[in-house]
This record gives sequence, structure tokens and C-alpha cells, in this order.
Amino acid sequence: MVNSSASSLHSVLAGNFLSGCGGSRSVLEDLEDRLRTIGFSCIGVSKRRNGILRSLDLLATALIKRRRYRVAVVDLYSGRAFLWGEMLSIVLRASGRPFILVLRGGGLPQFAQKNTHRMRACLRRAKFVCAPSSYLLDQMREYRAGIVLVPNPLEISHYAFRLRRTAAPHLVWLRAFEELYNPELAVEVLATLATEFPDARLTMIGGDRGDRSRQRTEALALRLGVFDRIDFAGGVMKADVPAWLNRGDIFINTTRVDNTPVSVLEAMACGLPVVTTAVGGIPYLLSDGDDALLVRSEDRDAMTGAVRRILRQPELSTRLSQQGRAKAERFDWSHAFPSWVELLTKGCE
Repeated sequence: MVNSSASSLHSVLAGNFLSGCGGSRSVLEDLEDRLRTIGFSCIGVSKRRNGILRSLDLLATALIKRRRYRVAVVDLYSGRAFLWGEMLSIVLRASGRPFILVLRGGGLPQFAQKNTHRMRACLRRAKFVCAPSSYLLDQMREYRAGIVLVPNPLEISHYAFRLRRTAAPHLVWLRAFEELYNPELAVEVLATLATEFPDARLTMIGGDRGDRSRQRTEALALRLGVFDRIDFAGGVMKADVPAWLNRGDIFINTTRVDNTPVSVLEAMACGLPVVTTAVGGIPYLLSDGDDALLVRSEDRDAMTGAVRRILRQPELSTRLSQQGRAKAERFDWSHAFPSWVELLTKGCE
């Protein structure tokens, strides 16, 4: 926490719910660091891992410290997490604190369709609403006019690029172990490839969300006889993600629901050709055959076939590696940060 009493400083309360990637830092935490370098003072909330405790911490901080910040930034998710974002929007509005809602998660449009009134009311309370993807901007505009597009950024210089001219059958998967990310599909793809490529292996990076997806994935790997080909890395620090990604040559994203996954951008920044399900915001982000290969959700044969194409076609591997890096560079913080500064400055007015 930084002293926020100086009148020359903008004071920001930045609250976040735990994101779904393997790294431990969120976009808002990175934003806080950059804001401090240009004279903003920030109160960061919350670092707690437990969802209920984290949400209670957000609510308590927003209320108790309401005179110590001028604008709040809050991530808004779907499902059970929406309740806490909704409650926080009520608390902030009642306490007279302007706030910015950041739409998160590929499941938000479907949730909004089932909870139209609540969603519109929640978004209406905010001074500004921003979306990190064209997908959410398009899908959520009916619930609030004037949503601002501010893409999820990367510090591109942190990601060492290696051109994959000839990819090896070393796959990487980076998400939390949770049913909606379908980690078992990655194991099925590996098992199929192992019959053709004796040195095929898989690195799985991500924490356990507690819905037994990790246990089911391990059990499936044992049943299919590929457990010894998988490195279960667990959750890793954000700073270590590039090194883990560069242990492999092809990135597979097996998710059933998605928005603009930072994990995919991180893989592209490192030069890994990407094979991903074409769900949610993915088709808004990637171009099939140009900077990634897109396949149907839950289609083991399609995903395996796409990986096989990369392994057998060096020109395809090279193109995806080069174009993927070029796409990732468009999401560097140097592009996103000025938009955040402008939005926060207006929020403080």
C-alpha cells in the first residue's frame, strides 16, 4: 500500500479475482506496478487464494478505505464469482466511489443471457466498463453502452522467442486444472501421438482448482499408459512461465470456454505454434492457418491431426511460430498502458 494522501496523486483501489492461468499474477497486479511508476498510488486487493476470503477482503477494503482511493478497478466474472462482483458494485455505488468494471471470462455472455436484469444493473452502476477482447465487447454491448476495449497485455520483452522451424513432439499445456479447461483432452492427444512419435511428451502447467480434474487427468494418463511421458509442473510463478513454455515446441489449448487467454498469447510470444479449440473469443483473436490452428471443442482427432500437421510440415510450423509472435507483440503493455491511464484519469474526475 502506498500513501494516497497527496493531492497530486490519483488513488486507485485495484481488486481482482484469481485468474485461470498457470502464472500467479493477474493483469491488475501488473497494472498496479506500472501505475506507481507514474505517480498513481494504489491499494491492491486481494492476494488471498480462498475465493470467499478474497471476496470478503475486497468488500471490507472497499468500504473501510473508501476515503483513501478515488477510483476502483474490479474484475467481473460469471458463475458464483459474479455475486461478489455484484455485491461490490452495490457497496461502491452506495459509498459514492466511482469504479471501473473489467469483464472477464469466456462464460460471461452465457451467464448474462440467463441473468439479464442483474447484469444490466451491475454494469450500469460502474462509471466505465471495459472488455479485454473484441469477443466480450461484441457479446456484452447489449447490456451496457459504451464498453471500452482494453486488451489483456503482455510484457513482451520477458518472453524469449525461438523460431520453431521444425517442431519436436513436445507439447505444452498451460491452464488451471478445472473441468471447463478440459485437461483430459491433452492427455488423449498425447496418447494418440505416442503411437506415431516415440519421443512424444507433454508438460502440464497449472494449479489445481479442486474439482478433481487433476486427479481425473492423472488417472486417465495411467490408464492410457502415458503417465511417464507427462511432467505435471503445478502452478508456477508468472516470471517462470516463459522458461516453462520454452521447454516445449507445440502449445495445445483444450478449453471448452474461453475469452482472450493470456496463456495462448504467452505461448505465441515464445514462438510455440498453437493448436486451440475454436470456442468463445478464440476466433476473434486468432486466424486459423495463419497464426494458429483452430479445431472443434472436445475433438481429440481434430486436435491430434492439427498437431500432426505441424510436426510433419516445417513450413507450417515456421509460419505459425513467426505469425504467432507477431500477433503477441500487438498485445505488449506499451499499447495497453496508455489506454489504462486515460481511463483511470477520467474515472478520477
